[in-house]
Amino acid sequence: MFANVVGGLDLAETATDLPLVLALTSSLQGRAVPQSLVAFGEVGLTGEVRPVAYGEERLREAAKQGFKVAVVPQGNAPRKPVDGLEVRAVTRVAEAIAACR
Repeated sequence: MFANVVGGLDLAETATDLPLVLALTSSLQGRAVPQSLVAFGEVGLTGEVRPVAYGEERLREAAKQGFKVAVVPQGNAPRKPVDGLEVRAVTRVAEAIAACR
């Protein structure tokens, strides 16, 4: 699949797989993803959600930016809670979609 991103943003890393899947799903369902939600993760061909590099750093930065909920791969779940951020760790795309509600 190819996606055109407004503003010429370069989606060169696999961490953008999960946010793209969630955006497409929200469009098909006619329900917006909450603005306070952040997501990252690689998505495999069979629907598994794989961890990406720098997971804890990404979560800390998301909290600093004001996000309240993070949907991330189970392998990127933080060892310690991140202040101000509810982390929802998932292993499959279906779980990630449900975690956005």
